[in-house]
Amino acid sequence: MENNKKPYILISNDDGISAPGIKHLWNALHEQFDVVIVAPNSEKSGAGLSTTMFKALHTFKVKWPNDTVAYRVTGTPTDSIKLALSSLLERKPDLIVSGINRGSNAGRNILYSGTCGCAIEGALRGFPGIAFSCDELDDPSYENFEKYIPDIVNHFLKNRPPFGTFINVTFPEKTLEIKGFKMARQGKSRWFESPDKRQHPEGHQYFWLGGEWLFHEEDILDGDTHLVKQGYITAVPIDVTELTHHDYLEKNKQDFENLYKKF
Repeated sequence: MENNKKPYILISNDDGISAPGIKHLWNALHEQFDVVIVAPNSEKSGAGLSTTMFKALHTFKVKWPNDTVAYRVTGTPTDSIKLALSSLLERKPDLIVSGINRGSNAGRNILYSGTCGCAIEGALRGFPGIAFSCDELDDPSYENFEKYIPDIVNHFLKNRPPFGTFINVTFPEKTLEIKGFKMARQGKSRWFESPDKRQHPEGHQYFWLGGEWLFHEEDILDGDTHLVKQGYITAVPIDVTELTHHDYLEKNKQDFENLYKKF
């Protein structure tokens, strides 16, 4: 990043380029930063890191206020980041910012979230990222959080996460008074399926998976899912570079390898 230029930020999401959350994220950032938008054409919640493999991806320029360059992509959130970094952007971004997601991505929800998928794809390529979500599904008050976003972004630009690490930020629901910021660990609560079974006129069953919040008691201390419910804006550094369970590896390595001796 050159000293005489504003930081260059790539904005994306999983709720789609027409979602209110991405517009509020842009509104919070466009005056202080040089921003570009590349986001899915339509709703892609729950897409995680899924990637389109067997059909063409189409990109279209979208009119955006202040002549901001914006593209919609007929693919997943990860597709949007891949195309942005490999083909659409004229230069490398200083930061990837995703959201603001409708509904919480705190806890284990990062494993399903396309919003986090954007940041993970960037982190795996060496680009720092922040995934923003709001612990509110029905009527998120995105406008209440705009004022916090520039300072959060500036903090992590100055305190850049290491390679393979992104920051997962969650805002509380609007009924709670904001108590402050908390750097937290990842909680273990998550959304769990609550299937609504129905009968199709043709005779087979079909389901709407739905979901309900599955609370995990270990979150009562310093996990993000607990702290958000107390009114804190949480930030969790998520490292995706090392997924190996080393204790299990060392304990079972020899026994597994010895299995081959019987052949």
